[in-house]
Amino acid sequence: MNDQIKVVMNWSSGKDAALAYHLLMEEGTYKVVQLLTTLSEEHGRVFMHGVREKLLDMQAERMSLPLLKVKLPASPADDLYRQAMLQNLTSLKEQGISAAAYGDIFLEDLKVYREQQLAQVDVKGLFPLWKKDTKELVRLAEDMGIEAVIVCVNQKFLGKEFLGQKIGKEFLDKLPENVDPCGEHGEFHTFVYNAPYFRSPIPIVKGEIVHRTYASPAGSLWDTGFYFMDVDVV
Repeated sequence: MNDQIKVVMNWSSGKDAALAYHLLMEEGTYKVVQLLTTLSEEHGRVFMHGVREKLLDMQAERMSLPLLKVKLPASPADDLYRQAMLQNLTSLKEQGISAAAYGDIFLEDLKVYREQQLAQVDVKGLFPLWKKDTKELVRLAEDMGIEAVIVCVNQKFLGKEFLGQKIGKEFLDKLPENVDPCGEHGEFHTFVYNAPYFRSPIPIVKGEIVHRTYASPAGSLWDTGFYFMDVDVV
């Protein structure tokens, strides 16, 4: 369909972005023509997920989509982040992209923040998962064939034994009551190694587990420790 609206997908490498992409493509009104991801320029890894850049490249290659990488310092100031995103969104708008999609589910402040950014360049925000039940989203992802493993956990909510666990219906039974099934409060992050729109699965191998702490002046969930599981390919 030539009249489909061109979209940039904010691609985190995890299950929510993967499911949002799938639902968006099923709708038929939109066509994702570009992926966009922010990475740490020091470490060459996806922010908070800790996923290697080469694995991100493998996802994009299997989706047959170009990937725009926005590389920023490990703890970028908000002004720097805003400026970088505005610059890239402006460039994408000039290329004919008129909408940006996200995997956000129910964090209202984050949605408003994104929409305010997008309004500066007259780009529409799309939120295919918005206000959907997170347990149902986990079940839907499994039913659709989206396969993902946990690569990062916030130690306030989950122990490192959850690293490497596959997201799905069985996973829901193991979660403590205070943890959102999709980790929408930052309790955990995932890496998608297979999806119905991947040309082939990514043959991953689980690697070293490391612990890192992050501090934030705002005193949010970032003021805690995180366990990361490295992922590589066979």
